[in-house]
Amino acid sequence: MDAILNRKSIRKYKDIKVSDEIIEELLRAGMQAPSAVNEQPWEFVVLRDKEIVKKITKVNPYSQMLLNTDVAIVVCGNVEKEIVKGLWVQDCSAATENILLAAEDKGLGAVWLGIYPLDDRVNAIKELLNLPDFIIPLSIVPVGYPDEQREPTDRFNKTRIHYDKW
Repeated sequence: MDAILNRKSIRKYKDIKVSDEIIEELLRAGMQAPSAVNEQPWEFVVLRDKEIVKKITKVNPYSQMLLNTDVAIVVCGNVEKEIVKGLWVQDCSAATENILLAAEDKGLGAVWLGIYPLDDRVNAIKELLNLPDFIIPLSIVPVGYPDEQREPTDRFNKTRIHYDKW
C-alpha cells in the first residue's frame, strides 16, 4: 500500500543516470500487469536518445520534463496480439500504472504522459520511433531521481462509492 498511497506525479529530476538494471525492474513490473484473456499486448520502447526526446516535446506540449530526465519508457500496444479488440488499452494502462508504482517503490519519480487516443500524438510518436503499423503508443513515462518534493494527494472519496445499486 505504501507505493500506492505515496505515488505522485514527479516532473523534475536530478541529473543522475537511472541504471539499466532498475529500468529492467520497472519493465518487469509493467509486464506483471493483469491482462485480459492473457493477451499481454504490451511492447516497450526505452528512450535515452536526447535528439528523439527533443522531437517528442515538440509534438506533445505537456512533455517538457522529458528534457530533464535520463530515461523514459514508452508503453505501446501490439494490436496483432489482440484476442479481444480494444482490450490492449486496459492492459497497457495497467502496465503503465505498475511502472509508476515500481518507480515510487524504488525512490524514483515518474509521471504518466498520455499519447493514445490523440491521433496527432499517436501518429507523431509512431513516426519518431519508427513503430510498425500494428504498434500503438499509449503512454510515455519519464523516470528519474526526483528533484522536487511533492506530497501525495489523498483521493479517497466516499461519495463515489455505491453498493449494489446506484
